[in-house]
Amino acid sequence: MSRFWSAVVDGLTPYVPGEQPKLPSLIKLNTNENPYGPSPRALAAIRAEIDERLRLYPDPNAERLKAAIADHYGVTPAQVFVGNGSDEVLGHAFLALLKHERPILFPDVSYSFYPVYCGLYGVDYRTVPLTETFEIRVEDYAQPNGGIVFPNPNAPTGRLLPLAAVERLVAGHPDSVVVVDEAYVDFGGETAIALVGRHPNLLVVQTFSKSRSLAGLRVGFAVGHAELIEALERVKNSFNSYPLDRLAIAGAVAAMEDRAHFETTRQAVIRTRQWLTLELDRLGFEVLPSAANFIFCHHPWRDAAELAAALRARSIIVRHFRLPRIDQHLRITIGTDAECAALVVALRDILVR
Repeated sequence: MSRFWSAVVDGLTPYVPGEQPKLPSLIKLNTNENPYGPSPRALAAIRAEIDERLRLYPDPNAERLKAAIADHYGVTPAQVFVGNGSDEVLGHAFLALLKHERPILFPDVSYSFYPVYCGLYGVDYRTVPLTETFEIRVEDYAQPNGGIVFPNPNAPTGRLLPLAAVERLVAGHPDSVVVVDEAYVDFGGETAIALVGRHPNLLVVQTFSKSRSLAGLRVGFAVGHAELIEALERVKNSFNSYPLDRLAIAGAVAAMEDRAHFETTRQAVIRTRQWLTLELDRLGFEVLPSAANFIFCHHPWRDAAELAAALRARSIIVRHFRLPRIDQHLRITIGTDAECAALVVALRDILVR
């Protein structure tokens, strides 16, 4: 511990992001980035914004972006919050909506940023075990809590909780905020945004990083009842009044409006995921059903860490978690058809050795 650190910092276990290696000819399947580029309209909008106006602050409320998101999902701008990536939006939600006397609940195998936020903001929590097949079971959350948060589809498992089950969970806890983290929902799920009008305790968080190929721009948003959004705004304006710059706002608006590009790239990822799942099954892997832009799998006779290392030696990077229950699993991002084909060829070679 540095003598200058606060007690909070000394006690933190920070989130560890996916590796961003700088290796030549790398096939990078470890951080769930979209293999296809952003909307050309988004790129054009960003370029058009690069002029002398950069000397001026951006719109602190990002009204254009809120209006575009509201139009897309059939809600009002007052029901929309935007931030610097969904991680920041989630962080604000932990402080604004989930910090209460009772512990919050989230799955035991889930997004590893959740316990980090709890440590940072002093939020008590309790993990709820997934089933043996890594599914969220609504009945397991029938216990006192200060809030509930979970990804849907879940990460890193990729499993989806159907919308009807999401609503049962939200309706079963009318006095707690339920945060549904939908970073990957566009690759196979149905958003819970349709439920916010009848459930004032529901907050849905999404990102432009995955299905809209803008991870480098850092744009996230939340949709919920206006009172929940106001709480997020109060935290944001006490922390950083200008979280989205001019380029991010312009690019995100154009990306949201380009529905054709979104649909084309989304469907391409889904098709490749289906193909890769079949190929891994043929190689003896057990693959969980995925509604995300990644798959979660393990081989019953081969060590996951050794497989990841063997792939790395062939310049293919996948994600291996050294965590309880999932230390024999690999999370593999869906890349291009060519990248996934190269992965299958490499695994076939590794498995015969």
